[in-house]
Amino acid sequence: MSSDLRCVIVAVDGSDESMGALRWALQNLKLHSSSPDSTDGTFVALHVQPPPSIAAGLSPDPIPFGGPSDLEVPAFTAAIESHQRRITAAILEHASKICSEYQVKVETKVVIGDPKEKICEVAEHLHADLLVMGSRAFGPIKRMFLGSVSNYCTNHVECPVIIVKDKEKGSSSSA
Repeated sequence: MSSDLRCVIVAVDGSDESMGALRWALQNLKLHSSSPDSTDGTFVALHVQPPPSIAAGLSPDPIPFGGPSDLEVPAFTAAIESHQRRITAAILEHASKICSEYQVKVETKVVIGDPKEKICEVAEHLHADLLVMGSRAFGPIKRMFLGSVSNYCTNHVECPVIIVKDKEKGSSSSA
Protein backbone atom coordinates (compact mmCIF):
# COMPACT_ATOMS: atom_id res chain seq x y z
CA MET A 1 0.00 0.00 0.00
CA SER A 2 1.00 3.60 -0.45
CA SER A 3 3.25 5.20 2.12
CA ASP A 4 1.09 8.35 2.00
CA LEU A 5 -1.53 6.93 4.38
CA ARG A 6 -1.79 9.11 7.46
CA CYS A 7 -5.32 8.39 8.68
CA VAL A 8 -7.05 5.05 8.21
CA ILE A 9 -10.51 4.46 9.65
CA VAL A 10 -11.62 0.90 10.34
CA ALA A 11 -15.36 0.55 11.00
CA VAL A 12 -16.00 -1.98 13.78
CA ASP A 13 -19.43 -3.23 14.81
CA GLY A 14 -18.47 -6.30 16.84
CA SER A 15 -19.02 -8.74 13.98
CA ASP A 16 -16.33 -11.25 13.04
CA GLU A 17 -16.16 -9.54 9.65
CA SER A 18 -15.39 -6.12 11.10
CA MET A 19 -12.75 -7.52 13.44
CA GLY A 20 -11.26 -9.40 10.48
CA ALA A 21 -11.08 -6.09 8.61
CA LEU A 22 -9.25 -4.56 11.59
CA ARG A 23 -6.76 -7.45 11.59
CA TRP A 24 -6.28 -7.08 7.84
CA ALA A 25 -5.58 -3.34 8.16
CA LEU A 26 -3.08 -3.87 10.97
CA GLN A 27 -1.29 -6.61 9.02
CA ASN A 28 -1.22 -4.91 5.63
CA LEU A 29 -1.10 -1.14 6.04
CA LYS A 30 1.87 0.99 7.03
CA LEU A 31 1.02 4.52 8.09
CA HIS A 32 3.18 7.62 8.07
CA SER A 33 2.77 10.90 9.86
CA SER A 34 3.01 14.37 8.39
CA SER A 35 4.91 15.36 11.54
CA PRO A 36 8.71 14.90 11.33
CA ASP A 37 8.76 13.91 15.03
CA SER A 38 6.54 10.88 14.50
CA THR A 39 6.85 7.94 12.12
CA ASP A 40 3.31 6.60 12.32
CA GLY A 41 -0.03 7.96 11.24
CA THR A 42 -3.33 7.17 12.90
CA PHE A 43 -5.52 4.09 12.84
CA VAL A 44 -9.04 4.93 14.05
CA ALA A 45 -11.40 2.15 15.14
CA LEU A 46 -14.84 3.68 14.58
CA HIS A 47 -17.99 2.30 16.15
CA VAL A 48 -21.44 3.70 15.38
CA GLN A 49 -24.17 3.14 17.96
CA PRO A 50 -27.77 3.30 16.78
CA PRO A 51 -29.92 5.94 18.49
CA PRO A 52 -31.89 4.49 21.46
CA SER A 53 -35.21 4.78 19.58
CA ILE A 54 -33.86 2.66 16.69
CA ALA A 55 -32.27 0.14 19.09
CA ALA A 56 -35.64 -0.22 20.83
CA GLY A 57 -37.38 -0.85 17.53
CA LEU A 58 -39.39 2.36 17.74
CA SER A 59 -40.12 4.27 14.58
CA PRO A 60 -38.81 7.83 14.47
CA ASP A 61 -42.09 8.76 12.72
CA PRO A 62 -45.35 8.67 14.67
CA ILE A 63 -47.57 5.70 13.94
CA PRO A 64 -50.94 6.75 12.45
CA PHE A 65 -53.80 6.62 14.96
CA GLY A 66 -51.46 6.92 17.93
CA GLY A 67 -49.28 4.15 19.25
CA PRO A 68 -46.16 3.30 21.20
CA SER A 69 -43.90 5.72 19.32
CA ASP A 70 -46.00 8.63 20.63
CA LEU A 71 -44.77 7.84 24.12
CA GLU A 72 -41.21 7.99 25.32
CA VAL A 73 -40.48 6.22 28.56
CA PRO A 74 -37.36 7.80 30.11
CA ALA A 75 -36.46 4.71 32.16
CA PHE A 76 -36.72 2.50 29.09
CA THR A 77 -34.55 4.87 27.04
CA ALA A 78 -31.98 5.06 29.86
CA ALA A 79 -31.86 1.26 30.09
CA ILE A 80 -31.28 0.97 26.34
CA GLU A 81 -28.55 3.63 26.42
CA SER A 82 -26.84 1.83 29.30
CA HIS A 83 -27.02 -1.48 27.42
CA GLN A 84 -25.61 0.14 24.28
CA ARG A 85 -22.69 1.62 26.28
CA ARG A 86 -21.86 -1.88 27.59
CA ILE A 87 -21.98 -3.33 24.08
CA THR A 88 -19.78 -0.52 22.75
CA ALA A 89 -17.27 -0.99 25.58
CA ALA A 90 -17.08 -4.73 24.79
CA ILE A 91 -16.59 -4.05 21.06
CA LEU A 92 -13.83 -1.50 21.70
CA GLU A 93 -12.16 -3.81 24.25
CA HIS A 94 -12.12 -6.60 21.64
CA ALA A 95 -10.66 -4.19 19.05
CA SER A 96 -8.03 -3.02 21.56
CA LYS A 97 -6.97 -6.62 22.22
CA ILE A 98 -6.52 -7.20 18.51
CA CYS A 99 -4.44 -4.01 18.24
CA SER A 100 -2.25 -5.03 21.17
CA GLU A 101 -1.49 -8.33 19.36
CA TYR A 102 0.08 -6.23 16.60
CA GLN A 103 1.56 -3.71 19.03
CA VAL A 104 -0.21 -0.89 17.24
CA LYS A 105 -1.82 2.05 18.96
CA VAL A 106 -5.30 2.70 17.63
CA GLU A 107 -7.54 5.61 18.51
CA THR A 108 -11.17 4.74 19.16
CA LYS A 109 -14.14 6.88 18.24
CA VAL A 110 -17.81 6.33 19.01
CA VAL A 111 -20.63 8.23 17.34
CA ILE A 112 -24.40 7.79 17.52
CA GLY A 113 -26.63 7.61 14.46
CA ASP A 114 -27.15 5.77 11.20
CA PRO A 115 -23.92 3.82 10.50
CA LYS A 116 -23.98 4.58 6.77
CA GLU A 117 -24.16 8.33 7.26
CA LYS A 118 -21.97 8.58 10.35
CA ILE A 119 -19.07 6.57 8.89
CA CYS A 120 -19.01 8.91 5.89
CA GLU A 121 -19.24 12.01 8.12
CA VAL A 122 -16.36 10.88 10.35
CA ALA A 123 -14.21 9.97 7.35
CA GLU A 124 -14.75 13.45 5.93
CA HIS A 125 -14.21 15.19 9.28
CA LEU A 126 -10.94 13.33 9.96
CA HIS A 127 -9.76 13.72 6.34
CA ALA A 128 -9.27 9.96 6.17
CA ASP A 129 -6.94 8.63 3.51
CA LEU A 130 -8.63 5.22 3.56
CA LEU A 131 -11.73 3.53 5.00
CA VAL A 132 -11.54 -0.20 5.77
CA MET A 133 -14.71 -2.22 6.35
CA GLY A 134 -15.70 -5.84 6.69
CA SER A 135 -18.31 -7.35 4.41
CA ARG A 136 -21.14 -9.29 6.00
CA ALA A 137 -21.85 -10.86 2.62
CA PHE A 138 -25.61 -10.43 2.81
CA GLY A 139 -27.46 -12.14 0.02
CA PRO A 140 -29.41 -10.01 -2.46
CA ILE A 141 -32.74 -10.29 -0.60
CA LYS A 142 -31.32 -9.39 2.81
CA ARG A 143 -29.29 -6.58 1.28
CA MET A 144 -32.43 -5.22 -0.40
CA PHE A 145 -34.24 -4.90 2.95
CA LEU A 146 -31.33 -4.04 5.24
CA GLY A 147 -29.18 -2.14 2.81
CA SER A 148 -25.44 -2.43 2.65
CA VAL A 149 -23.41 -0.09 4.80
CA SER A 150 -20.25 -0.88 2.84
CA ASN A 151 -21.99 -0.24 -0.49
CA TYR A 152 -23.36 3.08 0.73
CA CYS A 153 -19.98 4.19 2.06
CA THR A 154 -18.22 3.14 -1.14
CA ASN A 155 -20.52 5.44 -3.08
CA HIS A 156 -20.60 8.39 -0.68
CA VAL A 157 -17.27 8.71 1.14
CA GLU A 158 -14.57 10.91 -0.38
CA CYS A 159 -11.61 8.59 0.32
CA PRO A 160 -10.85 5.13 -1.12
CA VAL A 161 -12.61 2.21 0.56
CA ILE A 162 -11.33 -1.33 1.05
CA ILE A 163 -13.93 -4.01 1.74
CA VAL A 164 -12.38 -7.03 3.45
CA LYS A 165 -14.27 -10.25 2.77
CA ASP A 166 -14.17 -13.29 5.00
CA LYS A 167 -12.07 -15.95 3.26
CA GLU A 168 -14.18 -18.73 4.81
CA LYS A 169 -17.43 -17.44 3.29
CA GLY A 170 -15.91 -16.91 -0.13
CA SER A 171 -17.26 -14.45 -2.62
CA SER A 172 -20.74 -15.84 -3.09
CA SER A 173 -22.20 -12.37 -2.54
CA SER A 174 -20.63 -8.97 -2.56
CA ALA A 175 -21.10 -5.72 -0.67
